[in-house]
Amino acid sequence: MEELQEVKNKIRSFIEECNDEKSLELLDKLATGKMLRSKLILKIAGVNEESIKLCAVVEMIHAASLLHDDVIDEADTRRGKPSINALYDNKTSIMFGDVLYSKAFTELSQMNKEVAYNVSNAVTLLSIGEMLDVNLTNEFNSSYDKYLDMIYKKTASLIEASAKSAAILAGLDKEKYALYGKNLGLAFQMIDDILDITQDSETLGKPAMLDFVEGKVTIPYLLLHERLEDKTKLESLYKKELSQDESSWIKEQMQSTNALTDSITKAKELGVEAIEAVKNENNESLIQIMSAMIEREF
Repeated sequence: MEELQEVKNKIRSFIEECNDEKSLELLDKLATGKMLRSKLILKIAGVNEESIKLCAVVEMIHAASLLHDDVIDEADTRRGKPSINALYDNKTSIMFGDVLYSKAFTELSQMNKEVAYNVSNAVTLLSIGEMLDVNLTNEFNSSYDKYLDMIYKKTASLIEASAKSAAILAGLDKEKYALYGKNLGLAFQMIDDILDITQDSETLGKPAMLDFVEGKVTIPYLLLHERLEDKTKLESLYKKELSQDESSWIKEQMQSTNALTDSITKAKELGVEAIEAVKNENNESLIQIMSAMIEREF
């Protein structure tokens, strides 16, 4: 998509304005992902100067949060490429994240006031979501509400703000698009959590069932925990390197209690609700994005 290239060019020009060679060098080392948030903004607001600017701001914020995330998680790769903290060090990763954040806010301060409020508020939620995510790995979390609150803040809030802001720029019904964005974010995270269990390591590009080992009690584990008569075995496997037998036991239990099927159903329900919200908005591509996500093979 050449409009995504326009977004990348805009990010580069923003960083060039900082007059700092090191920041440009670091920008070139960033692995770009699917740019889901930009695609969403451009599909709602069309391609124009303001929408490209909004995409650049949101992508810089997202990249900054990932730079900080990689330090927190001690990750040495990001999207198959070496992470900045692995190439340089933690300090560089944190400070470059701060450069991206603050430059994004500088540009945001010159944009539509309501858009600026929505996006910056989402960044506060995102940061709280990061803290919740870290705190939830301290002990086995059996609360579905806490999980939902965390994935809303950490993942869905910025996607929700992106869709809502794009609707504001385009003069569309912002609440419909906000709901679409929120549900897209929630379903996206739930599906990611489900694939951690159903896909093999090769497809995932990381060890399968890593979430539980890392202390993340995601939706399939939550539903399983709720349904097991004897919860002690599952709890004893928490944050433990799983043997083949233990992994198989978890998968079998998830099948027999329907924890996995019901997790997929929950993600799909969110998707259907999102499609309902925008079905009269004459925007077929939003419906396709959501359909492709919820109708995939698990």
